Amino acid sequence: MNFDALSLAILGPAFLAGLVVLSTHVPLGAQVLKRGIVFIDLAIAQVAGLGVLAAGRLGFEPQGWGVQAAAVSAALAGALLLTWSEKRWPEVQEALIGVLFVVAASAGVLLMASDPHGGEHLKDLLVGQILWTGYDQLPPAAGLSALILALWFGFGQRLGRTGFYVLFAFAVTASVQLVGLYLVFSSLIVPALATRRMGRGRLGAAYLLGAVGYGAGLALSALYDLPSGAVIVLALAALAVPVYALGPKAGQEA
Repeated sequence: MNFDALSLAILGPAFLAGLVVLSTHVPLGAQVLKRGIVFIDLAIAQVAGLGVLAAGRLGFEPQGWGVQAAAVSAALAGALLLTWSEKRWPEVQEALIGVLFVVAASAGVLLMASDPHGGEHLKDLLVGQILWTGYDQLPPAAGLSALILALWFGFGQRLGRTGFYVLFAFAVTASVQLVGLYLVFSSLIVPALATRRMGRGRLGAAYLLGAVGYGAGLALSALYDLPSGAVIVLALAALAVPVYALGPKAGQEA
């Protein structure tokens, strides 16, 4: 156990990155559960990641504007495709989301097949490198998250199906590059799922669960020198069980 690893200089920006991700993913996660399209974030995050990998293969600098443009363009294309498919085949939308995910994942594997560092790039896309987050990466992500939240809470259902998917694409694109695909999915689904029986106070409880999960996961991963992304996922899941079991049901006081 290494207590010296509990450094605010390292864990501080990582924890703030987690809060930025949670800020948009908690309310969007509740909507995803309501719509019954649980795996949409995996699909769109994978498509955004495919854009990142493609831009990297073309020689664009990591974290540069070219990579960001490729990621957003890919995610928006995936979002608009899912908007169209939901209108045309709503009864099989979840299956189509799964197909989009596996196609994008397979395309990413093929892109990295001839890259000697391909395995590492794919691992970073899935598990993320949240501990490598710097304070300079946070303002753009926080600004985009604030805009997404303003649009979501300001217009909500008036955004319609297309507006929801477009907002979702921007949220996921920013998040997957900060924390990786596994944490994107966990941040979206686990807090929303754990609090789904709650009435009043559900949003606050979901945010609190997410923040505690990120904090505990980061601390444990630093103490025991374990991969941060994986530990945070397990911490979120471990906290979700008692929150769901002990939390008030819909109609009761939160």
